Amino acid sequence: MDNTSTIPSTPCPKCAPLFAQLETRLKKQDALIRQQDAKIQALEERFAVLEGRSRQNSSNSSKPPSSDGYSKPSPQSSRISTGRRPGGQKGHPGSTLKAVAKPDQVVVHPLQLCLGCHHSLGRQPILGHEKRQVFDLPNLRFLVTEHQAEIRYCPFCRCQMTASFPPEVQAPAQYGHRLLAWWTYLKVQQLLPLERICQMTADLFRVQVSEATLQSALQAAASKLEGFEAKIKSLLQQAPLAHADETGLRVTGQLHWFHNLSTPLLTWYGVHPKRGGKALESFGLLKRFTGRLIHDCWAPYFALKRCLHGLCNAHLLRELIFLQEVESQPWAGEMHALLMEMYLFVTRRKQFVSKLGSKQKAWWHNRYRTLLRKGWAANPARAPSAQPSRGRPKKTKAQNLLCRLQQHENSVLAFLDDFRVPFTNNQAEQDLRMVKVQQKVSGTFRTLQGALVFARIRSYVSTVRKHQRDVFGDMVRLFQNKPFIPQKAV
Repeated sequence: MDNTSTIPSTPCPKCAPLFAQLETRLKKQDALIRQQDAKIQALEERFAVLEGRSRQNSSNSSKPPSSDGYSKPSPQSSRISTGRRPGGQKGHPGSTLKAVAKPDQVVVHPLQLCLGCHHSLGRQPILGHEKRQVFDLPNLRFLVTEHQAEIRYCPFCRCQMTASFPPEVQAPAQYGHRLLAWWTYLKVQQLLPLERICQMTADLFRVQVSEATLQSALQAAASKLEGFEAKIKSLLQQAPLAHADETGLRVTGQLHWFHNLSTPLLTWYGVHPKRGGKALESFGLLKRFTGRLIHDCWAPYFALKRCLHGLCNAHLLRELIFLQEVESQPWAGEMHALLMEMYLFVTRRKQFVSKLGSKQKAWWHNRYRTLLRKGWAANPARAPSAQPSRGRPKKTKAQNLLCRLQQHENSVLAFLDDFRVPFTNNQAEQDLRMVKVQQKVSGTFRTLQGALVFARIRSYVSTVRKHQRDVFGDMVRLFQNKPFIPQKAV
């Protein structure tokens, strides 16, 4: 029997206050339950975020390998095996130590007695020599060159005249170009701290030098590179394709950003307190850039409307691995496999054709969009909450990645549409790697000027290395006011 049929629709006057109290209490309980449900949902979301963050490592996120600690994940390189054995390959010239035709000194070891019967051989003719050469360092010392300017008396002018010194000789006692270049090389190429360079100079040459002297050498090198930096900027603006990236570092105890723009032959570095649009506007380097810019999907780069864009797929692959392994989303694994399949396909096709046909590209793009729809089906937009909130509704990690993959499809698949575009942004990341080594070895920069000096000289060193030139030799030529100036961007 239905008990609700016996309850009157309108309570009697005596029961009305009791019913009103019950109704008010029920409303309060409903409101409290809704608040608790919302709080539980928020806590569950927060727990999921924190759990996902704790399970991030260098293989499924942008965290550096140094943050993995001792519990490093098993190596899962995405590189394709070439099938070749490790070591030098057939036809490699090698670098074996070889004897020279004219040694610096010769030590003759005489043979006076027969090693068999001990008979004297002093009067026997020498039939020849068996030669062995030892390569070693000479005794290290400073080479001091004294410049003497002649002083003569002119009988016609009736005055005493002194010959001119070379332009580089300006003080009664000073350091030469090679020594200044060596100090700069140790600091910017080998990334040694100033204190250790002073110690090395004292240990090797028995000469005490101050850190201020080394800083003066670095400042002089940076001043001589103004023309080089201007040429680098001009070439980069004309490049058909360039890589951009940035990394944080400490300057005067504050967070600054070390920016990089590079090609396979050029490297430029800049330092700015900001990471985004203000820094790009301050540098003014990308305002007139009309090529294709490869980056890590940092939003301020998309504000550059005159150039095309290409995204680093290595970052996307790591995010897809996280969604597949940590959040158990199958579509992410399928998207990872599809991108790798595209990469292998393009790598092979490059050997035979310069570009893909429109039908081939459309087929790959359709497969890509099919997986995007599958991803959205697994991660639908959340229904609006009953509780009012400020700003846009928060998206999950999967939804954020799907938005990027969908919004920037042409940039993600730029390597498929244009064979000149690389699959990753490794060029910029490799150029920034030594900056992180500098930070680990030498710590922070004490002044902004010191950071700017390091950035300019490091641009020169990196560019010289990319041209496979002698870094120390070009550093010496820099102090002789003959720096290497590149002539092309790629």
